[in-house]
Amino acid sequence: MLTSEMIKRAALEAGADKCGIAPMSRFDGAPDDMNPQFLFPEAKSCIGFVFRIPRGVQRGIEEGTQFFQYPSMAYGGINEIFAPAVLYHVGKVIEDEGYEAFVYRNTGARGSVSDMDGSPGNTLSPEEQIEVNENAKTSTAHHRSVQFTRATRDTNVAPDLQFQFRLAAVACGLGEIGWSKMLLTPEFGPLQRVAFLFTDAELEYDEMYSGEPLCRKCGACVRECPGGCIPPINSGKTVTVDLAGKICEWGDIDMWRCYAFYTHAGRYYNPFVPKEVFDENPNGNLDLLEGKTDIADEKEIMKVYGELQKYFPSWVGYNMAKCGGCIRGCVSMLEKKGGCMEGRFKEPLRTKKPWKLDR
Repeated sequence: MLTSEMIKRAALEAGADKCGIAPMSRFDGAPDDMNPQFLFPEAKSCIGFVFRIPRGVQRGIEEGTQFFQYPSMAYGGINEIFAPAVLYHVGKVIEDEGYEAFVYRNTGARGSVSDMDGSPGNTLSPEEQIEVNENAKTSTAHHRSVQFTRATRDTNVAPDLQFQFRLAAVACGLGEIGWSKMLLTPEFGPLQRVAFLFTDAELEYDEMYSGEPLCRKCGACVRECPGGCIPPINSGKTVTVDLAGKICEWGDIDMWRCYAFYTHAGRYYNPFVPKEVFDENPNGNLDLLEGKTDIADEKEIMKVYGELQKYFPSWVGYNMAKCGGCIRGCVSMLEKKGGCMEGRFKEPLRTKKPWKLDR
């Protein structure tokens, strides 16, 4: 007989750091285009897996000495290698008991609507894409939605359906959403990624987290974001979701702006781009990073990418993270007295004033 205990034991033995299970009913009322109930209508259970991010992959960014390990290990390593291996293993355990296992690894927010602004379909024409990006035939398009998808029948939604991973993790009892929209867990703070599995097996379910709030509402993420993408705590700019009775709230982040600064950081936090490039700002392509425009949308992002991607190639299919400001700021605060990461490490992540380029 398949049990939740069997699944969790298999997950931890295979390499997951945490596992939680939710009934599919917790997704009742989710927007159709992001509702995992459409993925597998007969599914009764959602199984969430946490994969910790070693704090040490942030060390090179914290010191300003090595930027590749975070995207290659914490993104590529988990999304492409570690998580799929665990999904495969646990899926076999479930299917050996006669139930179906719909495995779902991180697909990079490629659904029928943009995870940035909720817009459907193509938000930048192929002609414009080719014009802006000289490597359009080989580089990954920077859309945040599947461009031409159509529903396969009247009663369904368009593929490829992408649900909200962080809310799904909350539904599985794994943690809470912080002000910066990051998933926080009691064990690892913001340092994890997640993957999911849906099954028609009915299991024992975990309660959603109800302990002390994991987000301290300290504003460290706001202060340390180089692009000013996260609204101040008392700004009133919030997103609120009622998840099966649990109220989840976070700052209404300027997601397109975050996309630009996360990957390219700007004048003071990207040591790979010569100062002269920012000074010259060819054709105004860096206006977003330079604070010369308040417009943050896909077209502005493509200007930034077109201008700066040549300075740091995406060797593993993931653009090299230059920022990480909100994550490192969050970890630093959660390690202080009363935070959920207090006492986890012998020495704190931050031992000196954060660096900033003098230019």
